[in-house]
Amino acid sequence: MRVVSGIYKGRRFDVPHSFKARPTTDFAKENLFNVLSNLVDFENHIQVLDLFAGTGSISLEFISRGCDQVVCIEKDRDHYAFICKVLKDLGDTSCQPLKTDVFKFISHCSQQFDIIFADPPYALPNLASLPDLIVENHLLKENGIFILEHGKDHQFELHPNYMQHRCYGAVNFTFFQCAVKATATSNE
Repeated sequence: MRVVSGIYKGRRFDVPHSFKARPTTDFAKENLFNVLSNLVDFENHIQVLDLFAGTGSISLEFISRGCDQVVCIEKDRDHYAFICKVLKDLGDTSCQPLKTDVFKFISHCSQQFDIIFADPPYALPNLASLPDLIVENHLLKENGIFILEHGKDHQFELHPNYMQHRCYGAVNFTFFQCAVKATATSNE
């Protein structure tokens, strides 16, 4: 696993071969962050939530780019321990890993984030419900962006919060946004 940009660019971490996680490819990560750099000013006190963190690869990319806070959620004990070890090796305290179930976290979280990234197992039965759960539980700040990594079998173009879709080989990213609500004005 390699960090592709930012202050930790080029740092490599050996992921144990026994891991079940499917890390996002370097090619897909680079393209994802190229898109995000056109949508978000990473130097503007960005708070990020990384769901199904796996190896922590995406969390590392966010902290490498200077995000103020990254909360990463990983249920697997070994993956969580690996993320903690990598963060300790870096000496970086801007990332807070939590060992918990993503769906429990979503239902109990009261914090809002500028960016939420989710990379669930592609075969997750309720994968398609994630955009609605994020919106319904008010986890995004106004104009916040939710990115869902998924396989080719899912289409989200008709979702009311759909923003755009990008495909890099077998990796698909769909972007959703909670737009600013228009304020009614009265003519007096």
